[in-house]
Amino acid sequence: MSRGYRDGMSNADLAPVARLIGDPTRAVMLDALLAGRPLAAGELARLAGVTAQTASAHLGLLLDAGLIGVEKQGRHRYFRLAGEDVAGALEALALISPARPVRSLRQSQSARALGYARTCYDHLAGVAGVAVLDAMLDQEWLRTGEGGYDLTVTGAAAVEGLGLDVAALRERRRSFARPCLDWTERRPHLAGSVAAAMTATMIERGWFVRRRAGDRGLRVTESGIAGLAEVFGCRLTLAA
Repeated sequence: MSRGYRDGMSNADLAPVARLIGDPTRAVMLDALLAGRPLAAGELARLAGVTAQTASAHLGLLLDAGLIGVEKQGRHRYFRLAGEDVAGALEALALISPARPVRSLRQSQSARALGYARTCYDHLAGVAGVAVLDAMLDQEWLRTGEGGYDLTVTGAAAVEGLGLDVAALRERRRSFARPCLDWTERRPHLAGSVAAAMTATMIERGWFVRRRAGDRGLRVTESGIAGLAEVFGCRLTLAA
């Protein structure tokens, strides 16, 4: 690479972060945290298949790099992604990464389920997430705004009908509504504070349930199919 080309590159130093994320153990931990739920070191160690001491060393590196944060509850510590920027970067990497080899029927079923409905950090992704965004655009609930989308008057009324405080969501220190390229569908789903609040509400209402504790995968329920059809006009099935 010529000196001139190097000088023309961004000032961002990608190599240190790439090395951190590229380690298989840390990659598994970060992927687990993409479910949007804080996890204890012991749970992350189990998921990564390493000892508690090894997990602690890896988590320390991720903390020092600012990729994850920690929450203390009494004597316990729970780890989470540092924010939606980190989650977005991990999702973007998934778009250009090869798929894991499928060696069993269980792995095939799990991959198919993950592609149908899952959380992308704290918002809905997969077929279900793309369908919700498509429905909101078709009904003109969203318009292109600064940094992504904004709700129209009709869209704001619909979202408030779910029991959400749109004004409060606008004041949060993160994007309000933006497209997030879905790594399985290769099309956008909705991200931002409004998407996170909508997803939390849909899970609270029982429209989606976690397939397993700490897993990103979601399963749409019968009440979810009815609710999504009534509110958004989405047509999903129980088949996946």
